[in-house]
Amino acid sequence: MSKKDGFHVVTPLLESTGMSNRLGTTVFLKMESSQPTGSFKIRGIGYMCQNVANSTKSAGVVCSSGGNAGMATAYASRKLSLPATIVLPSTTPHLVVEKLKDQGATVKVAGKVWDDANAEALRLAKIEGLTVIHPFNHPLVWKGHSSIVHELKASLPSKPGAIVLSVGGGGLFCGVMEGLDEVGWGGVPVLCMETVGADCLNVALKAGDLVTLPDITSQATCLGAKTACQQAFEYSKRSTVISEVVTDLQALEAIETFLDEERVLVELACGAALAAVYSGVIQRLQEEGRLPKPLDPLVMIVCGGGSVNLAQLQHLQAVIRK
Repeated sequence: MSKKDGFHVVTPLLESTGMSNRLGTTVFLKMESSQPTGSFKIRGIGYMCQNVANSTKSAGVVCSSGGNAGMATAYASRKLSLPATIVLPSTTPHLVVEKLKDQGATVKVAGKVWDDANAEALRLAKIEGLTVIHPFNHPLVWKGHSSIVHELKASLPSKPGAIVLSVGGGGLFCGVMEGLDEVGWGGVPVLCMETVGADCLNVALKAGDLVTLPDITSQATCLGAKTACQQAFEYSKRSTVISEVVTDLQALEAIETFLDEERVLVELACGAALAAVYSGVIQRLQEEGRLPKPLDPLVMIVCGGGSVNLAQLQHLQAVIRK
């Protein structure tokens, strides 16, 4: 994907000595935290915003977001000179509000969870003639996110043993699955990680149908969609897909260990994926025979996150460990 297709950069693929030693196989980190907006979201959102700018006379765009999709929309819109309105749930850290305003976006707060903010975004779109940029449920967003896999194909000597990622509404997951099919890696296992209380995909898989969570009780609010997108649910039925859930505490411990070992601070939502190694999920899956042992090189998508700083980390530590 070239620059005209979006505003993302080709991110580093780094070997993690700490994770590799724990797992007994090479672990590569796809460092999406290095994106201009701090997370992978700029791939799909940037691609969609570019398409909006090229194909319609839009009065502007509106995006409902717990943070990262909003940041990506605001960033891409500023580059495209498109007015952007970002609707946030009230649980969004103040840090994110300030960052969005710095990008020139109009910020509105509606409701407690993302689903509430999304309802308000749809209302504003009708009234003000804005184009909706969905944070995860749109084919253009998935297409943009699929660029991650094309970069992996260009960088890795052979196909990975598995790919680990966090799931919120399912946009990254859909993009990765699309990309794997495109590069001929359809047989690569994909481990989808969620936190308890933001585990809409795992709950849906157990129920055999999409389920709407009654509330988001996890502190990983960027994973906070109460319902996964239909396409994510369809992909999750494949035999190559494994869904696992960790606690907020396991995700927190993962981001603390990652900060110590890799010197990078990521948000709790990203910690869900990192916990796959740090909390022994992958090792357990190997013992259960659901992942091979030995495992070919593992790819960890470090989705990053713009809604974390030292103060936010300390807040999470106080709330989760209380």
